[in-house]
Amino acid sequence: MNKEWTEKGFVDEPVDESIDLKKEIRRLCKEKDAVLLAHYYTVGEVQEVADFIGDSLALARKAAQTDAKMIVMCGVHFMAETCKLLSPEKKVLCPDLTAGCSLADSCKAEDLKEFKEQHPGYKVVSYVNTTAAVKALTDVVVTSGNAEKVMASFPKDEKIIFGPDYNLGNYINSVSGRQMLLWNGGCHVHEKFSVEAIVKLKEEHPEAVVMAHLECKAPVLAVADVKGSTAAMLNYAKAHPETKEYIIATEAGILHELQRSCPDVTFYPVPPEVSEGGVGCSCNECEYMKKNTLKKIYNTLRYEWPSVEVDPEIARDAVKPIERMLELS
Repeated sequence: MNKEWTEKGFVDEPVDESIDLKKEIRRLCKEKDAVLLAHYYTVGEVQEVADFIGDSLALARKAAQTDAKMIVMCGVHFMAETCKLLSPEKKVLCPDLTAGCSLADSCKAEDLKEFKEQHPGYKVVSYVNTTAAVKALTDVVVTSGNAEKVMASFPKDEKIIFGPDYNLGNYINSVSGRQMLLWNGGCHVHEKFSVEAIVKLKEEHPEAVVMAHLECKAPVLAVADVKGSTAAMLNYAKAHPETKEYIIATEAGILHELQRSCPDVTFYPVPPEVSEGGVGCSCNECEYMKKNTLKKIYNTLRYEWPSVEVDPEIARDAVKPIERMLELS
């Protein structure tokens, strides 16, 4: 393997600018019996070329069900790991190995292991945004789309460690009356959304419905009309055609599918910060998700690299909480 590619984490092979990358990607998928999965937070042109787009829960389900010989996960690294855990016999490709996740990085396996030892008798519930090594220390995995449902399967008095997303865990505590121990982790995009920015947009668009992802802080969720996963936001907008304006507090990639599904509706992305002059910055995007490009996907299919592998001993334990989640949801 080209040493430069290995160091970069993706195939950096020049591509003939005259070719239609979308057509070539689809041709290679057919030729190699590959399914292309993409998260809602990837760029629009990646979503357009994918076989299936969805949130973490939907992508996990698709990875478990697909008959394709090869899976190309256009998202972030932990998502590719999840695909490999659910389909160990398949080749799983990740267009850019450096597409990480700040939330997954906030919880190291060795730190969680030590925390578990300090709290004997506690079950561990981990958000899907975690590494395989963390999942291997987990009793059940949840996503923002199924967290409430999965948590309802535990007795009310069960001692639970929830991580790594503090905001999601805090939300579940607030609506369920539980007192879970919360890991202090967060998504660097969702952490930046503020009530002030939402209020400013609401003043400009008083009829707009505010939708916020459960990874947002409690004050942001408190002013939201709709709280949920990316899929929940999309489903709500499609189910309420009478609403013509929405204020969206989540990663801006979801706007592509929202606009495609609801072409007559206007969506206003919440800027993650407000300066002293009241002007929001434009950094409401995950730079890791945006590392998935048509060129990288094309080269990934051509060279069938980078492939994602999981240590067999870790995989044996890590797949169990994912399978339990899928059974419960």
